Amino acid sequence: MFGADKGTADRLDGKDLYIGIVQARFNESITNALAEACKAELAALGVQDKRIDHVRVPGALEVPVALQALAEKDQYDALIALGCIIRGETYHFELVANESGAGVSRVALDYQLPVANAILTTENLEQAIARQTDKGRDAARVAVEMANLLDELS
Repeated sequence: MFGADKGTADRLDGKDLYIGIVQARFNESITNALAEACKAELAALGVQDKRIDHVRVPGALEVPVALQALAEKDQYDALIALGCIIRGETYHFELVANESGAGVSRVALDYQLPVANAILTTENLEQAIARQTDKGRDAARVAVEMANLLDELS
């Protein structure tokens, strides 16, 4: 099996990586906490602050187009999508969740670039608060691990 001898811990070394982060401002208290946890974990994994570009967009629907613009620069080893969509009383939640998720996946596939999707989709604010720190950290770990894995596979 290809890469079987390399463990996950080896793939969590971010010292040589360039990472792009796109953060939605909508539900900003949650997305700021996601970004803080994500950047702290990237630092813990060895990603230098000067190798992280962090941009903000209005909401989750705008995240994919900013990810695409970063991907087109061809300078990142991985990208991270941060956002928070909380269910309301209308169909808008499903539209935003589905379309932002599809857009994030499309960027990853079109550019063969890892994109860690940490756009939370929750029923309420309490669920979002409960997930904001762990999901921010998870996104950093996914980005670093997948960047290193794709490097191995190329």
